[in-house]
Amino acid sequence: MAGYFIRRVLAAIPVMLVVALFVFLLLRLSPGDPAAIIAGDMATPQQLAAIRANLGLDQPLYQQFFVWIGQLLHGDFSTSLMAHTPVLTMIGQRLEPTLSLALVAIIFTILISVPLGVLAAWKHGSWIDNLVMSASVLGFSIPVFVIGYLLATLFAIELRWLPVQGFTSITKGVWPFAERIILPALTLSSVYIALVARMTRASVLEVLGEDYIRTARAKGLAEIHVLFRHALRNSMIPILTVIGTGFALMISGVVVTESVFNIPGLGRLIVDAVLARDYPVIQGMILLTSGVYVIINLLIDLSYALSDPRIRY
Repeated sequence: MAGYFIRRVLAAIPVMLVVALFVFLLLRLSPGDPAAIIAGDMATPQQLAAIRANLGLDQPLYQQFFVWIGQLLHGDFSTSLMAHTPVLTMIGQRLEPTLSLALVAIIFTILISVPLGVLAAWKHGSWIDNLVMSASVLGFSIPVFVIGYLLATLFAIELRWLPVQGFTSITKGVWPFAERIILPALTLSSVYIALVARMTRASVLEVLGEDYIRTARAKGLAEIHVLFRHALRNSMIPILTVIGTGFALMISGVVVTESVFNIPGLGRLIVDAVLARDYPVIQGMILLTSGVYVIINLLIDLSYALSDPRIRY
């Protein structure tokens, strides 16, 4: 098992290096000059040159890249060009809202989509199955920001049940935290509810045709036990794969949701950094989300290894 884990970790290192190189070149070769944004419209060429030299932007690209990689190897994500604050500090300040939003959204996804998928597989071909699949198509088709505005209009503006924006830490109380996280979490989870429901339906439907399911029913087991204790348990690997990948995508895809509900998380941070051409923050954020994605995929691979005896360690 240790050998398999080490091989998977070593295979992830080139991936992160390629991501780092791609992000670096994409930002450096795209239009825009951070020095001009820092100096303002009235800056002279001499002032711009001095700012570029101070930021190291006047050095050759390869030299800037190796300096940045050297900083990363020492755990230094550099310092924000605009806020003059270490990037890791800025990420740490914005991490709680994003993680809270992603965790609550994945909980909503599991609690809603898995039972719906099992129900659709059980009632295959019925109006219930058609209704669940039609709803999942809508979940894929409607943009997240549209769902966010619809939920905010209904529950915050019309019914006045929930606040429309902001974030409150769970340390200040469960209900203040919950009332501000429910709408954003439902918005963020809408696409993944549709995806996981379809995957659950397909996986459970395939298992329901197996001999051991017919045997369980012949023994007189209750249908709910057959569905959840036998069918769902034996179809969990592809479902867990989609859920794990979805959680990684949630963390990296909260930009729209946080913008709609004015949540001061990582999504808002990267939007502000892009508008300000703050290279270190953008690079740090993309590397962070890429690292989360790689780690979750590594955990998914390990779950396959633990559950499938055919995989050699």
